[in-house]
Amino acid sequence: MTSPEKNYDVVIVGAGNAALTAALSAASKGVKVAILEKAPEHLRGGNSYFTGGLFRFAYNGIEDISELLPDLTSKEKQNIDVGSYKESEFYSDVMRVTEGLSDPSLLQVLTSQSFPTMLWMRNQGVPWILAYGRQAFEHEGKQRFWGGLIVEAVGGGKGLSDRLFELVERENIEVLYQTSGTDLSINQEGHIEGIIAKSKSGYEKISCKSVVLACGGFEANTEMRSRYLGPGWELAKVRGTQYNTGDGINMALRIGAQSHGHWSGCHAVAWDLNAPPHGDRNVADLFQKHSYPFGLIVNVDGERFVDEGADLRNYTYAKYGREILNQPQRVAFQLFDQKTKHLLRDEYFIPQMTMVEAKTIEELATGLDINPGQLQITVQEFNGAVQEGDFNPTALDGKHTEGITPPKSNWAQKLDKPPYLGYAVTCGITFTFGGLKIDTNTQVQDNSDMPIPGLYAAGELTGGLFYNNYPGGSGLMSGAVFGKIAGENAAKEALI
Repeated sequence: MTSPEKNYDVVIVGAGNAALTAALSAASKGVKVAILEKAPEHLRGGNSYFTGGLFRFAYNGIEDISELLPDLTSKEKQNIDVGSYKESEFYSDVMRVTEGLSDPSLLQVLTSQSFPTMLWMRNQGVPWILAYGRQAFEHEGKQRFWGGLIVEAVGGGKGLSDRLFELVERENIEVLYQTSGTDLSINQEGHIEGIIAKSKSGYEKISCKSVVLACGGFEANTEMRSRYLGPGWELAKVRGTQYNTGDGINMALRIGAQSHGHWSGCHAVAWDLNAPPHGDRNVADLFQKHSYPFGLIVNVDGERFVDEGADLRNYTYAKYGREILNQPQRVAFQLFDQKTKHLLRDEYFIPQMTMVEAKTIEELATGLDINPGQLQITVQEFNGAVQEGDFNPTALDGKHTEGITPPKSNWAQKLDKPPYLGYAVTCGITFTFGGLKIDTNTQVQDNSDMPIPGLYAAGELTGGLFYNNYPGGSGLMSGAVFGKIAGENAAKEALI
């Protein structure tokens, strides 16, 4: 006896930040919503679970931040400097790091809706805190936030995921675990009428009036990584979930959706050399190593290959993973001395790290298996190239090198105060930049630039926003902004 066909108004494919935000938004319109989560319940949450939970958004000053964090005390406000981050600055930052390629219409929606979406999430029940540990340094007696990124979800990515699932359960939204969407079903008019899903019981058709695809990119699919990102990418470690294998993208392409964006580009970072092949739910994002602007990065030959101080870390970390992948053995080493040890992020002090401490540069090289002679030459030349100036970790301080290639444009200090610290890293891929073309209503477009009726998309499987690089915290913000819009519009269409 076959089970009765499931029937909903809106089906959300995926269960990360974008998907859960879409589900809450749709449910608020009074429609019947279901979420398809490919993972089992204990591995739920998509890539969002593995993030630091940081959101980039536009704000005018401490008044806006106080609206998001109503429990901020007067004393706390006096001891911090959050500055401001205008919509125009957010827009400009994305355009700058994407080399002017970001879709202007999508970017305008992201920047203008970022703060309203943060407020909406706060009102839904998502709590925020200031990101002291990751985005602030004490300078001139105050904790100063830098790089346009100051707020994170309580509990980081895990806390964000757990809280969104609590809110979904409160709204009685059904979550179907170990259930993946495989094909979209359309009627004679080209309108979505359901989705074919695969569960432990086999395949079944789930009827619905609209679908929101929010199940991530293809970073966990080695074949697609090699095909689109290029040779060597099958060897990269996956920072997050093993379940983001491009399913949503592929099922949409099969019904004529238009591909869009930077298909050969991705977000990839410095990741501990001995991290597992996929994300570890206990360590989460702490395998990353993001304090490199305050030290040197070298390869196994003992040579530098990037400008560690080219920009604030928020604007370089997402592209430096690719640079590491291009190095011999796909390995790099971040080197620090005692002058900057106190500036290292918490992730540098977890038990699960590949690190050597040594009294001399030669001992450091031996311990990390770096060419010792060349490393000594590299450090000596670097130290000789460092120019005088005031070191300020909260701003582009202009303290630079001269006469060496690559240069170090900011935060250049001599590596000369032992004991030295060296961390071995490789490339960790976070998410892919290519995906489906959507309009500002998040409706998926076909190859004639016409919307596919009933089909919406949000999050990492959409293309057009990020090219080559991205500003930290804009991925979660994009997922929430466009997830909220997608859920609302999918619900409205279902009610027609």
